[in-house]
Amino acid sequence: MGVYRDEAEYSSQISAPRLFKALVVDAENFVPKLLPEVVKSIQVVHGDGGPGSIRQIHIAEGEKVRSVKNRIDEMNEERLAFSYTTIEGDVLKDKFESIAYEVKFEAKPDGGSNNKIIIKYNTKGDYEMSEDEIKKGKETTLDIYKVVEAYLLQNPDLYA
Repeated sequence: MGVYRDEAEYSSQISAPRLFKALVVDAENFVPKLLPEVVKSIQVVHGDGGPGSIRQIHIAEGEKVRSVKNRIDEMNEERLAFSYTTIEGDVLKDKFESIAYEVKFEAKPDGGSNNKIIIKYNTKGDYEMSEDEIKKGKETTLDIYKVVEAYLLQNPDLYA
């Protein structure tokens, strides 16, 4: 098994607590409403929504990936830190044992935020990831952040 690690940083005009609430705390409600063409639903299928819980994400029709199960490893509202691991689903295929994500939202003095995500791909056997696969994984995540940011900019009272 190999491990590939990638990092991405994203600077936003939205405050760290607002992004955390939208993307983490209320993800089951907010993300499918905002991105119905991508995410059909998000449900907690095990646990209370906190660490140890399992979230099942049903992807909209027409996408290559149909569903994903993520285990929540950390959800810390004080530190605005969130980590989870993809443990099941089409995205793993026969290539990955799991994919782990660590997300940290940090306040900027101007009221915005700096946001960092670390992605660790745990591959099966001797599978080797290509640079294109790593790039696509990062771009997909950052695209969602950008859509959320644009919506929150248009709706300044939401998650305020």
